[in-house]
Amino acid sequence: MEWITTFLDALSFEALYGGILRFVFPILSLLILGRCAKALLTFQREPEYWAYVVLPGGDRLPVTHWETLLGRGKNCDLVLDYPTISRSHAVLTRYDDGSWSISDVGSKGGVEVNGTAVRSCALEYGDTISLGGVKVTLVPFSREQEYRQAAARTLAGRQIRPAITLFYLTLFQVLTMMQLLFQVKPAETPTVALAFGSLTALQWLLFWAMRAFRRTGYEIETIAFYLTTLGFAVIASSAPGELFKQLLCVGMGLVLFLVVGWSLRDLERAKKIRYLASAAGIGLLLVNLVFGTEQYGAKNWIFIGGMSFQPSELVKVCFIFAGASTMDRLMTKRNLWLFILYSGFICGCLALMNDFGTALIFFVTFLVIAYLRSGDFATLSLICAGTGFAGILAVRFRPYALRRFASWGHIWEDPLGAGYQQTRAMMCLASGGLLGLGVGCGRLRYVAASDTDLVFAFVAEEWGLIVAVLTVLAIVCLAVFVVRSASVGRSSFYTISACAAVSIFMIQVVLNVFGTMDFLPLTGVTFPFVSNGGSSMISAWGLLAFIKACDTRQNASFAIKLAGAGGEEEDA
Repeated sequence: MEWITTFLDALSFEALYGGILRFVFPILSLLILGRCAKALLTFQREPEYWAYVVLPGGDRLPVTHWETLLGRGKNCDLVLDYPTISRSHAVLTRYDDGSWSISDVGSKGGVEVNGTAVRSCALEYGDTISLGGVKVTLVPFSREQEYRQAAARTLAGRQIRPAITLFYLTLFQVLTMMQLLFQVKPAETPTVALAFGSLTALQWLLFWAMRAFRRTGYEIETIAFYLTTLGFAVIASSAPGELFKQLLCVGMGLVLFLVVGWSLRDLERAKKIRYLASAAGIGLLLVNLVFGTEQYGAKNWIFIGGMSFQPSELVKVCFIFAGASTMDRLMTKRNLWLFILYSGFICGCLALMNDFGTALIFFVTFLVIAYLRSGDFATLSLICAGTGFAGILAVRFRPYALRRFASWGHIWEDPLGAGYQQTRAMMCLASGGLLGLGVGCGRLRYVAASDTDLVFAFVAEEWGLIVAVLTVLAIVCLAVFVVRSASVGRSSFYTISACAAVSIFMIQVVLNVFGTMDFLPLTGVTFPFVSNGGSSMISAWGLLAFIKACDTRQNASFAIKLAGAGGEEEDA
């Protein structure tokens, strides 16, 4: 019977993990993220054609956006090289119901429709439009052309099946759960099993709901669920009792994801919601200023009963709604200055709360939105200079911020004091090697904020450097996807909101990872989807909806209505 004992010992968890799972998890991670990245980064950028602008000589220029800037400048969507046309002359706008309008954006030669001077008016196909005396005409696509375009465009999920990728993710989750069940206390095993089982059920439920509405792109959601799985593993290792809270917040985040996506299906509705969102952002921060509780040096928490949340996380979604806009409004400087004032108010409130990490996130996002809206480097340089001066004053008069900067770059001089967290994080990060020590086998979980501020080192220690780097590359993949999609986006509203959302993700990752390794001050910023925190999780899913809305692949995004008969758009 001795050989049986030896065989069972060989099947022990330690031997299984050391011999197999330490290699399986990185391979599965590469497979999951590699398939998602290939689908998101190699798709053909196929513009959608909505109408033609016919020039005086008979040439036809295709209209490929719902908001088209007409003018002589090279940055215009349709370049009309006539001396009487201004560099930025007019904006041609298509609406959800298929109607059109044209707006003068401060041109010198003016705009006329059928011989009548206008500032903004509705258009019908065949109307004569005079731009600085140059007469052009808007003509529709034929029904045959619309059918041909729909048939020629690449269907999302055709080459790389998202269901297969989701199966690999499910296998990853099952193996993770089994690994955790060997490590947690017996009383905690039902919690771990139920939490991971519910997460897997949620991702498949969302997948089949999308398929029911004929949506075949699921790579963006798969990346989010992969990162969320790692986040659940971190919590199960450090604080298993908080798994159900995080699961509840994932559910709330999915609801927000669907609600934001629904609001973006109709741009007229989205433009109305942006005003409510702007007011909600102001209201949340004012409530935080009055009723907020200080923790870890920042007054950015609200406690209701036994629950707590950070209003600033939800303000991120409101901020993007406020910043995104359609092209006809982008050309009005008054709207840009209103957004500058709104951004200044948001950052000012966060500074009063001592939440300088979140304030930096909003400021960088503001710069991205402001540049996309104006392209004015001079104004942005002036704003940066003013903000830099305000930052110096904050460091000078806010002791909490000064302490953060004082320890930056000097953590090894005080490893038992100001540098305690980061020195432990860096040692644990190094000890994990390429393949990690195993879930529940790390030591960083005993350090404060290990599953939030230091979560990158937590993942590196228990999962290995390969998986930790892949978490960063997953966010980078979303960023590259947004940049590639921006040039063929239907509306500037989708483009700006997606760029702003992915900018928030990127700056959070940079601050979290570089703060952990002391390349930047430790600001207390979470890693999207991975860090423990309900408010952060809800916000991350809400921001993901903006990224999903800019997915221009055929039948990919639920925020985009599908083409029905004759090319008219319909609700799926």
